[in-house]
Amino acid sequence: MRLKLYKFKGPFILLSVVSIISFSCGPDTETKVDDGNKIDSNKTTIIGINGELFSIPSPIQTALMIKKSGANYSKEMLNPTSKATSYSTNFQKALNLGIYGADLGYVTIYDQTQDAVSYLNAVRKLADDLGISGAFSPALIERFQKNLGIQDSLLGLVSVAYRASDAYLKNNERNDISGLVLAGGWIESLNFATAVYKQKPNEDVKRRIAEQKSSLTSLIKLLTPYYSQPEYTEVIDNLKDMATVFEGVEFKYSYEKPSVDPDKQTTTVNSKSEIKITDQQINSITEKITTIRNQIAG
Repeated sequence: MRLKLYKFKGPFILLSVVSIISFSCGPDTETKVDDGNKIDSNKTTIIGINGELFSIPSPIQTALMIKKSGANYSKEMLNPTSKATSYSTNFQKALNLGIYGADLGYVTIYDQTQDAVSYLNAVRKLADDLGISGAFSPALIERFQKNLGIQDSLLGLVSVAYRASDAYLKNNERNDISGLVLAGGWIESLNFATAVYKQKPNEDVKRRIAEQKSSLTSLIKLLTPYYSQPEYTEVIDNLKDMATVFEGVEFKYSYEKPSVDPDKQTTTVNSKSEIKITDQQINSITEKITTIRNQIAG
């Protein structure tokens, strides 16, 4: 597995969830980002917060992999936008901002532009409630609606808004909010993966589910500083329960000498990694993540 390292000063509001938005879709695993970088559905993102590194794949990586698997678009998997007005606490709003961010990335990847407008509005509403996004202005929403069907333009507009939100969080050191948004995006992404696997078993999706063992460890570590707060306690305890299910998932690495082609000046890595996860474990993970996600989304 290849690792991609990002270093940030202050909180990085997921915005792994928001790498969600700053891409233009293509049929391959690699997708261009508006700054010239690429998102690879097989890469794991390393996020730096307060000097610590957390290995958590962004929702866009999972969504890209799901589309590549051949799974059809399923609006039923998403958190209805009508619920956006029902979240009353900042804790609920931040977690569901992450969920809606993952949903927005999913609908955009599948070219569901009308749904993308609805989810952009839900994201904007929660971001405004949290005081982190004056960037989602009526003018931007109007531009978004006028560019329906032009995917690159849509993604570029949302990218601008999210960069402004990210900058605000970094400058104001709101680590608690960024951690919750990240958690919401991760939970929704795993919920996508397990739902798709249940409907259409696929080895790539199966591997992605298994890989969340290490990501879950990172997520629990990220949220633990806030464990004494009652709302966090329940979520963290639920995640720890799911970590128990993941304990039986095994990773094996076998080294093989690389192949070198002097003429082509290339080196081929022959080492292999093997993941062992049973259908029973996947079923238990599916049940747990569905429960956690539904408790959060309401």
